Amino acid sequence: MTELSDREADLVSAHEQERPARRLGGALRLGVWVLGGLLSAYSLMVVFRPVEALQHRMTFLAVALPLVFVCYRSGLSEFLRRKAWLLRLEWRTRHRRADDRLSAIGRTSAGATPPEPGTGAQPPESDAGSHPPEASDVRPSEAPDVRPSEAKAGALRSERPSVMDWVLAAASLAVLLYPLAAIDDFRDRGSGAALTELDIVAGLALTVLLLEAVRRTVGMTLSVICLIFLFYAHYGSWLPIDWTIGHRGFDLSQIVSQLYTGTEGFFGVPMQVAASYIILFTIYGAVLDFSGASRFFIDLSFAAFRRSRSAPGRTVATAGFLLGTVSGSGVATTVSLGSVAWPVLRRAGYPKEPAGGILAASGIGAILSPPTLGAAAFIIAEYLRVSYLEVLLYATIPTLLYYLGIFLAIEIDSRRFGTRAVEVDGPRAGRLLLRFGYHFSSLILIVVLMALDRSAYQAVVIATAVAFGLSFFDPRHRMGPKRLGQSLAKGALEVLPVTAVCAAAGIIVGVITQTGLGLNLSAIIVDFAAGHLILTTLMSAVAVMLLGLAVPVTASFIIAAVIIGPALTALGVTQAEAYMFVFYYAVLSEVSPPTALSAVAAAAITGGNTYRTMMMAWRYTLPAFLVPFAFVLTPNGQALLGQGPIGTVLLMAAVSAVAVAALALAMGGLSGWFERVLACVAAVLLLFLEPVPIVAGLAVLAVAAAVHLVRRRRRDPA
Repeated sequence: MTELSDREADLVSAHEQERPARRLGGALRLGVWVLGGLLSAYSLMVVFRPVEALQHRMTFLAVALPLVFVCYRSGLSEFLRRKAWLLRLEWRTRHRRADDRLSAIGRTSAGATPPEPGTGAQPPESDAGSHPPEASDVRPSEAPDVRPSEAKAGALRSERPSVMDWVLAAASLAVLLYPLAAIDDFRDRGSGAALTELDIVAGLALTVLLLEAVRRTVGMTLSVICLIFLFYAHYGSWLPIDWTIGHRGFDLSQIVSQLYTGTEGFFGVPMQVAASYIILFTIYGAVLDFSGASRFFIDLSFAAFRRSRSAPGRTVATAGFLLGTVSGSGVATTVSLGSVAWPVLRRAGYPKEPAGGILAASGIGAILSPPTLGAAAFIIAEYLRVSYLEVLLYATIPTLLYYLGIFLAIEIDSRRFGTRAVEVDGPRAGRLLLRFGYHFSSLILIVVLMALDRSAYQAVVIATAVAFGLSFFDPRHRMGPKRLGQSLAKGALEVLPVTAVCAAAGIIVGVITQTGLGLNLSAIIVDFAAGHLILTTLMSAVAVMLLGLAVPVTASFIIAAVIIGPALTALGVTQAEAYMFVFYYAVLSEVSPPTALSAVAAAAITGGNTYRTMMMAWRYTLPAFLVPFAFVLTPNGQALLGQGPIGTVLLMAAVSAVAVAALALAMGGLSGWFERVLACVAAVLLLFLEPVPIVAGLAVLAVAAAVHLVRRRRRDPA
């Protein structure tokens, strides 16, 4: 990502599911950055000198988890400080009112005339502005009688880790170094021999520490979900014997053995993905950012579309796609893009809410776009045991359809709102490509190397080295030792929240594996839907979106993949189709009301109505909500994932493109409600991707177009 200003960083912190980190300074900041750089260096080294899986994941977490407690606020001290301040303010207000009443009584007894009721007159020798405000009318940040220097010093003190933070950091280091000191003996105790009391204590301590780390980084919801699963594992025997989800129950030793001593719990597949794929790609993104690629992508997008009235909107969508190579965060992309693009959209004549919808939809595109998809895509590759290149292939056609829908909606809205072309100062696109087009080379190199059977790990490390070398072509972004160290540290620090989420998600995955809950819940879902794939798919979509409203994309995907995935595969859906379906709906929760975090951030930038901005973002992203149903419900749907003969893939992609165009027309391109309904029906029929529905859909779409043309001629006979 491009470097964010303080205001932009505050917007990201306020509207992203990940909590804001401390703003450290001085020697502590330097120490954290050094540790972050060392963690990145270790991750790069492991690519070429592999370490045993459990040992690698423990070592990675032994560095990352203490950094979480140092870098992220607990939130408790701020809450207690605000509560104490409000209590002091209320106490002062009550005493001042009592003093004022006593003074008024004294003046009345001395002969002063009290004010007439309802006249608004003030008692003599009283200043209306001197009365303290009500406690409920004062914001906690507006503390009275605090000098700027004192406020700044207090803020700096609040940013420093407390004694408890250091204790938690030390404890997390201890419980992870403990098994590493004798890893073979520890693994043996977990696989067969009984755990020692110290093993159990250390495992329980790590569980508590991970729950606290998740609470600090992404909020309380995921921690509560993990606790529910832990209680279920321990007290499952209390459930009625005839309940499908009942089980015999497990004691603390068995639960700790499952979560702590192997690769089924804390150190399972999600942790493996965080310690390999995710950190390597965040390092790559940070190096790209420091090399000037982010600025180039934005400038190129603005230079590519100059002359048409729909150019500003298309520019934003294109910039969001390009920035997706640098960022895996929809909210952060929305904010950094919005700070540059909103003034241009405003000059072009876009109202606030549609402009916010474009920004949010473009930001979400950053997570859906190859070659650097969101973190959940790496987990798909591990779960399916396929190369990351194959997952990129799965995502290619859905991504093209997603952006086709956005571009068509932008074209329609530019006519509806009467937008105009905007001249943006800057070099031409051709000149930018000639001067800075080398930034694309590392992106292309990742795909080429994976096509040549290089692992994704090696491909991204080589691409990172190439991006670093190419930075020397631009004197302004030349990466000397200092900038290189900063990029390595930034890459490591950005992965801390995801690491905490992946480690905690291991609790859920471990409990589901130990208790058999995944298969039981999937059976319940299938039975509730009476074995109908359509009902099961609808229920799954709603469940994933609701889950995504409460927890981050990565966590919602992991939970849904192990519970909802088996329900879909039990009805004949392939694992690839099931996981991609879950992936898209987990991502789309960021533009789904009532939370729609990316839309909320966009509304904060444009100043538009939050709810209307959410609905506009939902309209722009509508094809992404419907296309996943196509590759789950229809036999030819696998062609949208690039599976099958090339002719079938191209034909199904073309039919889906027509369906997306029909959806765009239904959402705003047609004036009458009747033809809009016809266009919507046509889109649904086309997405069945079977010969008869395709012909019917084309016929219905032709009728909608004909009705629209007839009405238009009657309205405008000239």
